[in-house]
Amino acid sequence: MKEEYMKIALNEAKKSFDKNEVPVGCVIVKNDKIIAKTHNLKEKYKSVLYHAELLAIRKASKKLKNWRLNGCELYVTLQPCPMCSSAIKQARISKIYYGVDNKNNEISNKILVEKDINSNVNIEEKICEKECKKIIVDFFKNKRK
Repeated sequence: MKEEYMKIALNEAKKSFDKNEVPVGCVIVKNDKIIAKTHNLKEKYKSVLYHAELLAIRKASKKLKNWRLNGCELYVTLQPCPMCSSAIKQARISKIYYGVDNKNNEISNKILVEKDINSNVNIEEKICEKECKKIIVDFFKNKRK
C-alpha cells in the first residue's frame, strides 16, 4: 500500500513540475482512505507557506474538522523541511513516509522523533526513492538550462 500512496504523491509532484514549482507531492491517509492530496504551490501564491505538506495538513484538518490528525499517515516525495516537520508533529500525524532525503534531514528527523508531551512521529524513508529523486533532479536540471 505504501508504494501505491507514494505513487499518488508522485502524481501530485508532477503537477508541481508542470507548473514550474519545485516538484513535491503529498498525500494524507487515514484508515486506508486518502483524505488529502496536494503539491507545492509556493510560486503561484508567492508564499513560503504553500509547501505540499502544509497544504495537505490544511485540507485534512478541514475534512476531519479537527487540527489533530491522530492516526493519519503522510506520504511525501521529498523529506519534509524543518517548518513542515514541525507542522506534522503539531498536527499529531503518527507516521510519515518519504521518498528522497533533503539537505535538512538531520534537523527534520530530530524534530519529528523527539519525544515530548504532544507526540512523536514514526518515519519510513526512501519509498519509491528512485522515482522521487528523478523528478527533483530533472526539475533542477531544466532550471539550469
